[in-house]
Amino acid sequence: MAFFLLGIDYLERIIETFAYRFPNSFVFLLKGHVMVDGFWGNIFRKAKKDEDNVLSMLKVVPILDGLSKDELKEFERIVHRRHYEPNENIFWEGEPGVGMYIVQEGTVKIYKTLPDGNGKELAILKNGDFFGELALLDESPRSASAIALEKCHILGLFRPELFDILERKPRLGLKVTTKLAQMIGNRLRITNTELQSLCAKFHKPEKLSKITSHDTLLEESKTILKRV
Repeated sequence: MAFFLLGIDYLERIIETFAYRFPNSFVFLLKGHVMVDGFWGNIFRKAKKDEDNVLSMLKVVPILDGLSKDELKEFERIVHRRHYEPNENIFWEGEPGVGMYIVQEGTVKIYKTLPDGNGKELAILKNGDFFGELALLDESPRSASAIALEKCHILGLFRPELFDILERKPRLGLKVTTKLAQMIGNRLRITNTELQSLCAKFHKPEKLSKITSHDTLLEESKTILKRV
């Protein structure tokens, strides 16, 4: 007990010393209660603000649309925070996909390398936009490259963590994978329509028979999910 009291007394003297030297940037011990001043309070508030910002960002991602706050927090805990400098590649065309990315802050360019070595811009993505979601299903090589055009804060949702949620919370995992299947089906449907229009424009009706129907494309995406 004497040793414990001696330790407390020693701790009090340390705190008093810092409180004297840094009156606005440390902790004060008053009547046995530790009071947190503005310096530490700012750290905690910043952490809370960052968490709220991530949750707000996750809300706008279509595959997470409609999830409750508690469900979103499951994903907030597993997302990876990444920072990229201007002209730094996020991933390269041809490398195995590991997951999807969400632009929290900054600008990202998606581009494809042409046979002549030049890059063709496919899209410019800004805050709230996402890309690479197909990699949540398989490890197929990336069909394009992604590069930061300025300092970027990126959230990454990767396949292993998604599969972990599928095992731990099947109902939540099913909600997300169903949304993912719907989104992939819609994109394939749009692509299919554009291909049919393009073939018709160039008077090549024989090509149309080779293009998969909308329903078949959607069924194929659901089949992929069943194998997950």
